[in-house]
Amino acid sequence: MSDLHIRSAALSDIDAVLLFWREAAEGTSISDDHDGVARLVKRDPEALLLAERDGLLVGTVIAGFDGWRCHLYRLAVHPDQRRRGIGSALLAAAEERFVSLGGRRADAMVLNHNESGQHAWQAAGYGPQEQWTRWVKPLTD
Repeated sequence: MSDLHIRSAALSDIDAVLLFWREAAEGTSISDDHDGVARLVKRDPEALLLAERDGLLVGTVIAGFDGWRCHLYRLAVHPDQRRRGIGSALLAAAEERFVSLGGRRADAMVLNHNESGQHAWQAAGYGPQEQWTRWVKPLTD
């Protein structure tokens, strides 16, 4: 098996990423469509990181930095590729990006029922911040 390669996504990767998320990611978001991902890639071309092995997409993470806070989204590894260091490599790349941009703390949103995701984040040194609750409001129908 060849080495893992991590790179930033391009607009041409969007359809493959959306297909990958349907298989490998837990849950969906209002922004999980072509236009939403295209806006991300155009606004911050280095935020969506892809892990590839043997030319195949095997993992993703969105490492978004707004100039103040570092946010991690869509850490996903293909089910057949889990427990091979892909998630750790993606998080290391995301954290390196944050540090280079001046970030001081990263946070991740993990679904309450996603036990395997919670274990993965904990193993990477992240922990829940129980005093916070996320409040959301859809801006479109």
